[in-house]
Parts: sequence; structure tokens; C-alpha cells
Amino acid sequence: MENTFQDDGLDLFAEDGPPALPAGGEFLERDGARVWFASFGAGPAVLLLHGGMGNANNFGHQVPALIEAGYRVVVIDSRGHGRSSWDGGAFAYTQFAGDAFAILDRLGIDNVAVVGWSDGACTGLAMAKAAPERVAGVFFFACNVDPSGTLPFEFTDVIGNCLTRHQKDYAALSPHPERFDEMSSKLQVMQGSQPDYSADDLRAIGVPVTVAQSERDEFIRVEHARYIAETVPGARYVEMAGVSHFAPVQRPGLFNGVVLEFLDGLDD
Repeated sequence: MENTFQDDGLDLFAEDGPPALPAGGEFLERDGARVWFASFGAGPAVLLLHGGMGNANNFGHQVPALIEAGYRVVVIDSRGHGRSSWDGGAFAYTQFAGDAFAILDRLGIDNVAVVGWSDGACTGLAMAKAAPERVAGVFFFACNVDPSGTLPFEFTDVIGNCLTRHQKDYAALSPHPERFDEMSSKLQVMQGSQPDYSADDLRAIGVPVTVAQSERDEFIRVEHARYIAETVPGARYVEMAGVSHFAPVQRPGLFNGVVLEFLDGLDD
């Protein structure tokens, strides 16, 4: 059945959040953090990586659709996010990538398709650069690869609703709920300087990549997304109409369809 759910202003997201994930989850201790993860379903593995300040619950619309489509879905709360702890140190996409590989090792998964949203997209690309033999492909949604790719920040009601949800979730889930502002500040430091890939770096990526861009993304320049797709060998570019940086929770039917098309393409 087609998912016609729509929450463009994120009012429902702020109030109630997405549908709950299936029960389950465990922790992995690594490099000063206790990182939460879970695995659902059976089939080819798909790793969902959330954006900054968020958590795996943000994929509540995606997990059931992917399980129904025959995939094994792995979700992670990035260190310092959601249920995961962290030692207060600097964040790095390469460190997030290392956490992800360690979790895949724990689960016995040698090869995975990565669906990354915002910071999660940058982590997915870091995984592809570090160990392309383990990454079946990267769905790169809503992130930049160098500082030129971002728009000047302008606060909106939609961004405010997203922040409200992140703050509620952090208070409810985090082992250190008082550290939200500290976490957010450290994230901004990472986002201001990472990643910083040259065109040669992008041309060296050796896995299938789909660059997905929302028509109304509040943070990422559309011409930057096109540049990524034009520079990574064989990459595809997909633009989603009517949505913004928060497409997975605004119009999950639209977003899930684009993700499933990406995953289907990996089998060709």
C-alpha cells in the first residue's frame, strides 16, 4: 500500500515523533563510547544512518518498509546521540564510520548498502572511502562534501519543530540528557570543517552512489548536490519535489520509493 503520510511542517514530528521502531537493540563499547544499535528483518543488509542531533528512531517510517521489501535493516544511534554515550571528545565522520564497521562486525555483516541522511550521508561516504569492499552502495541524502556546499543558515518553523523533537528525544533516551547543548556544539565544530573532499577524492570513490536532493533543502545547495553526482564515477542524481532536509519524515512514501529504487539498482 502506498504511504500517503504527509507532515511537511513537522508539526506531527515535533509532537509525537515517527512510528516506534520494532523492539530490540544492544550496545557496543568502542573508543570511549557505548554505541546503541539494532538489527531487524532478514535479507540483504541496509544500514540507516541518521542526521546530526537525531537518533535511529527518526527512521520509524523507513524500517517497516524496508523489512517488508525483504531487507535486513541495521540502525545505529551515533555516539553522543540518542541512547549512545560518548566521552565528550571531538566528533568525526571517520570515527562514526569506524563505529559502524565495528557494529557490522558484531552482526557478522560483511557487505552493506548505506542510506545516510545529512551527517549520516557523510558517514556513509567515509565508509565507502575507507573500505569500499564492504559497502554495496551509498544513498547520499542532504549533506555537503566541502564547505562550499552549504546555504547561509536561516531559522524556520520547520527547523524549530525538528529541534523540538531532537530535544525531547535526547531528554528521554540519552544516558546524559543534560549534555544536549554540549553535543550540539561539538557537532557544529565537525560540520564546519568536515568533510572537505576534493574533486579527486570524489573521483576515487569506487562504489555506486545515488545523490538525493530535496527541492527545498534548508541547508544544502542544489548545485552542490549536482556537483557531487557529476564527480563521483557513475553516480546518479535524484531530486525530490515538495520536500526539504527532512523528507524521510515529511513524505516517507516519496522518500522510501527513491531509497528502494536505489537498492533495486544495486542488484542490476
